[in-house]
Amino acid sequence: MEAKKTPEADLTKRSGMFLNLGLLVSVGLVLFAFEYKSFDDRDLKDLGQVSDDFEELLDIPITEQPPPPPPPVEQPVIQEIPDEVEIEEKIEVNFDVDVKEETVIKEVVISDAPVEEKADEIFDVVENAPNPPGGMEGWNQYLSKNLKYPTQARRMGIEGTVYVVFVVNTDGTIQDVDVLRGIGGGCDEEAMRVVKAAPKWEPGKQRGRPVRVRMRLPIRFKLG
Repeated sequence: MEAKKTPEADLTKRSGMFLNLGLLVSVGLVLFAFEYKSFDDRDLKDLGQVSDDFEELLDIPITEQPPPPPPPVEQPVIQEIPDEVEIEEKIEVNFDVDVKEETVIKEVVISDAPVEEKADEIFDVVENAPNPPGGMEGWNQYLSKNLKYPTQARRMGIEGTVYVVFVVNTDGTIQDVDVLRGIGGGCDEEAMRVVKAAPKWEPGKQRGRPVRVRMRLPIRFKLG
């Protein structure tokens, strides 16, 4: 005959409770094992008060060694010379010179250094200006005889003054003829032709020497 357990005696229903209770006890034992400290029960010796014989430590500042002093400067010794000491210097003077009353001393005249003049230099202003043959009156006569009124200028009614520039050489010949200001109509070319064909002039002079001089002269063209 099979025996049946009563529900109150059935422990399978309480197995979960027993499992949880066992886990709780196990965790408590583990924690207790880690937290348990053991102490040495040996007798402790009383050392008492130990006298402090150490010297107090002081803050020693860092000292810098000063540089050596400079060597003393030797002052020069100044020797004073008294004012009463006179310096004697022997000067030989020869007064044995015979000077007669008739002796005439010539004055020394310092002349200016001579001015060097270049042979090819052309002067605009000189001491003695060049002159045509017969002077300016002879020059006007030469122009009136040799100057021809250009046909074109006469037809166009052109009249006025042509200014001509030229150089008179040291031998009186004329060169480098040019027109400074012209009036056109062939008058400029006619003025240059007449000047180039002119006879030799008297050359200009500077400090008594013939030099080349640049001349500027007007030549007038007027319809009669």
